[in-house]
Amino acid sequence: MLGIALSAVLLAAPQAKAAPPAKTPPPATSRAAADLLHLSQSLQELAERVAPSVVQVLTTGYVGPEGAGGSPLFKQRATGSGVVLTADGYIVTNAHVVRGARRVQVLLREKTARGTSVLKSRGETLGATVVGIDDETDLAVLKVQRASLPSLELGDSEGVRQGQLVMAFGSPLGFDNSASLGVVSSVARQLGPENPMIYIQTDAPISPGNSGGPLVDLDGRVIGINTLKFSQAGGEGLGFAAPSNIVKNVFDQIRQTGIVRRGEIGAVTQTLTPTLCAGLGIPPTQGVLVADVVPNSGAARGGLAAEDVIVALDGKPMENARQLNVNLYRQMPGSSVVLDVVRGPARKSVTVTVSERERDPEALRGLLTPEQNVVPRLGLLALDLDENVAKRLPPLRAKAGVVVAAVTGEGPAWADAPEPGDVIYSMNGAFVSSVGALREAVGKLQPGQPIVLRVERATRLMYLAAEAE
Repeated sequence: MLGIALSAVLLAAPQAKAAPPAKTPPPATSRAAADLLHLSQSLQELAERVAPSVVQVLTTGYVGPEGAGGSPLFKQRATGSGVVLTADGYIVTNAHVVRGARRVQVLLREKTARGTSVLKSRGETLGATVVGIDDETDLAVLKVQRASLPSLELGDSEGVRQGQLVMAFGSPLGFDNSASLGVVSSVARQLGPENPMIYIQTDAPISPGNSGGPLVDLDGRVIGINTLKFSQAGGEGLGFAAPSNIVKNVFDQIRQTGIVRRGEIGAVTQTLTPTLCAGLGIPPTQGVLVADVVPNSGAARGGLAAEDVIVALDGKPMENARQLNVNLYRQMPGSSVVLDVVRGPARKSVTVTVSERERDPEALRGLLTPEQNVVPRLGLLALDLDENVAKRLPPLRAKAGVVVAAVTGEGPAWADAPEPGDVIYSMNGAFVSSVGALREAVGKLQPGQPIVLRVERATRLMYLAAEAE
C-alpha cells in the first residue's frame, strides 16, 4: 500500500510541474509529497545506521539422506544472516542457519563513506565460534574475535503494535546487505496451539537467507530476529520474527552458560471459557483455569489449587493460557512469581517458585556433525559425554561415556532401541570412552554377534541387546 501511495504521489508531482506557471499545486498535494520525502529520507538514514551491524553468515557442512547412517554425505555451503549485539563480537542468528555446520564464518559489511560508489567492495570475512544453540526458539549465538564492532540495541517487543512500520535486514537468497519495508501484521502469532513460542508476523518481505537478520523499528532498535516464512504456491508468504524479549533472554543465557534453562511452576492450565465457568460454577471472569497441580511442584508448595483462576502474573493481567505460558516461558529457574488468583468468592495472591523444566534430549541434535557422530551399524548419532553435553542432560551416574543424540531408523533389530538422551557406558562389558571408540568396536563385530549396551535412561541403568548385521 505504501508503494501504491508513493507511486500515485510521484506520478502526480510531474503533472503539477507541467501545469501553467500561474497555477500553484494544491496545498494538500504539497504536504503529502513533503511527508513522503521526509519518510523516504528517514528510511535511508535508518538503513545507513542499521546495515553496518548486519552480517552475512556463511556455513559449510555435510548433509545426506534422512538419518545419514551408511549413506554418502555431501558437502553443502549455505548462507544466512546475523546481527551484532555487542561491540566485542557476539552475534545472534537462527539455529537452523548454523546447525550441523563444520565451519562458520561471518562477512562484515565494508565501511563506506556517503557519496562513494554504490558498488561496494566485499567486506572482511571472520571465522566464528558457535557459542550455543537453542532449538526451541531457533536461535543461536556466535562469537568473532574482533573489538569495536558496530552493534544494535535490542528493543522491547512488548511495545510492538499491529500496523507499526518495520524494516527487515539480511541477505535474502545470498544477496547481502538487503533491506525491505513493511508493517507488523500481528504481535503474538503462535504457530501451534501447544507451542509456547510466539512470533511477530510482518509483511516486510523475508526470503531464504534473511534468516537471522534483524527486524527493526524506525528508531533502529531490534524488535525481532527474522526466522521463517510461510507461503503457498503463487503467494508472497508471511514472515515471522522471534520477538526481541525472547531473543534477549536466550542471548543472555547462552553468553553466560552456553545453554538455555527454562522454568515451570508445575501447573496444568487452560483458557477459561463461559462453558467452563457455567459447568464448574465459577463466576464469569477472564483468566486462566488451573486444571491440575503437580505434587511437590512450585505451584503445590505455593498453595495453588485446582479450579483456581489465575487473573494476573506479577501484576500483569492474564487473559488466556497462552499468554500465561509465554510469560512463564521466560522465567529463570529459582526465581519467584506472584499469581493473583480467584478462588470461589475470594481473591488472593500466591507466591510460586519457578523450577527448572526438564531438559529435552532432542536439543542435543544441534551439536551433531554427521560425519563425526554417526555410528551406522547401531543406527544412531552420538556425542562424547563432556561438560558441554552433560549440562544439557539431567544429573547422570557417571561423567564419561557416549550420549545418543539421534536415531536413524537403521542398524540392528533392537528389542528395545536406543533413544535420544540415553548414555552408553559399555558395550559387551567393555567401557565406551568416545564415539570413535564405539564405532571402532562395533565395526569389528561379525554379523550375528551380540551387541549388548549398558545405558542410563532417565536416571536408571538398563541393558539394550541386538545382533550385529
